[in-house]
Amino acid sequence: MRIDLHTHSTASDGTDTPAQLVRKAAAAGLDVVALTDHDTTRGHAEALAALPEGLTLVTGAELSCRIDGISMHMLAYLFDPEEPALLAERELVRDDRVPRAKGMVAKLNALGVPVTWEQVARIAGDGSVGRPHVASALVELGVVPTVGDAFTKDWLADGGRAYVEKHETDPFEAIRLIKGAGGVAVFAHPAAAKRGRTVPEAAIAEMAAAGLDGIEVDHMDHDADTRARLRGTAKELGLLVTGSSDYHGSRKTCVLGEYTTDPEVYGEITRRAFGAFPVPGAGGA
Repeated sequence: MRIDLHTHSTASDGTDTPAQLVRKAAAAGLDVVALTDHDTTRGHAEALAALPEGLTLVTGAELSCRIDGISMHMLAYLFDPEEPALLAERELVRDDRVPRAKGMVAKLNALGVPVTWEQVARIAGDGSVGRPHVASALVELGVVPTVGDAFTKDWLADGGRAYVEKHETDPFEAIRLIKGAGGVAVFAHPAAAKRGRTVPEAAIAEMAAAGLDGIEVDHMDHDADTRARLRGTAKELGLLVTGSSDYHGSRKTCVLGEYTTDPEVYGEITRRAFGAFPVPGAGGA
């Protein structure tokens, strides 16, 4: 089985619609794909309606969190999307995205960059607006050559000249909410140092004690040495090890199935979850 547990669609900051994403996942030879848009489940219905035969969809989301001033992401799998407490927290995070993006536009304008909110909103479309959409606007304007080049201290990286904070969930609260909604919690790309400061391993140990299920080890932002170190951390703490592409369509260079999750780990995730269940495709429209 080929299992990719971290992808994004136009419901957040990917460039493929949910329907396009699941069709591409099947064409890429995946057996299981998780749709984990940022702080939203809005793409699930479309993905399910288009799910090709032979492909199983794991519903999920990537939750924006912060600990000790460090931004981090928590992957939530197979939770009940209507569970009130987790739904309210997701809405709180999403509602802060528009004023935050407008704040980044204002800072860029002050730096002499002629980006507009209308441009960013057009790029975001119906998705949950975020930094990648602002970064794409900078690419359109020729300010930076790629989206990745916008995530530096000069521009949009944490603490950068045009960075604006947003509401982010405490990770211990996120774990509690995910588990309360019947889901499984996995710390996304925990050692992606090029994104900014990373969470110390002591904090990961505290999260494990609080119910964290796993860490995403095999990821494009982790080199071989980092992956080996994280595997050791996971073994020591009794955490599951996942692997994923973090696919965003054309917005990033990663491809579907670039990194995958072991079928035994996937089986354990499905055994632990009770808020929702993987959905096998029956041949979507």
